[in-house]
Amino acid sequence: MTTISHLSAARLHRAAELQTNIEALQAELANVLGGTPSPVVAETAVAPPAAVAAPVAAETAVAPPAAAAAPVAAAPKKGQLTAAGRAKIIAASRAYWAMVRAGAKATAAKPIAAKAPAKQKGAISPAGRAKLVAIAKARWAKNKASGKSQL
Repeated sequence: MTTISHLSAARLHRAAELQTNIEALQAELANVLGGTPSPVVAETAVAPPAAVAAPVAAETAVAPPAAAAAPVAAAPKKGQLTAAGRAKIIAASRAYWAMVRAGAKATAAKPIAAKAPAKQKGAISPAGRAKLVAIAKARWAKNKASGKSQL
C-alpha cells in the first residue's frame, strides 16, 4: 500500500470522498438494522456528510446518501465498443454483403474475359545466360588447373 505522502491531491480527495461514503452507508445500515453505527477509524480528517449528522427524527425516513442517489456513469474501457457503435458496424456489414450478393448475381451471367498471361519477371535472355555459362566454365577450368577439387 502506498503512503499518503506519495499520493496526488486528486487521489487524496477521491479517497476522502470514498471514506465519507463508507461512513454514511455504515450509519444508514445501522439505522435500518436498529443498532448503533460501528466506529470507523479514518486515516483522513474529513467531516462526515450531512446524511450522517441528520437528527434522530429522520431515522424513520431513510434517505440514501448523495453519492448513491446519483451514480457516476463509468466511461467504456479503451478498446471496447458501445452498443451503438457495434450496431453501426453490423448494419454496415449487412449492407456490404447485401451489395456483394446482389452484384454477384448480376455478374454471374457475364462471361469472364481471359486474362493475358503475366510477363515473367526477372527472366534472363539467352545471350545473358550464355555469358554466365562461359564465366562459370572459365572459373571451373582455372580451379581444375590449379588442382582444387572444390570451389
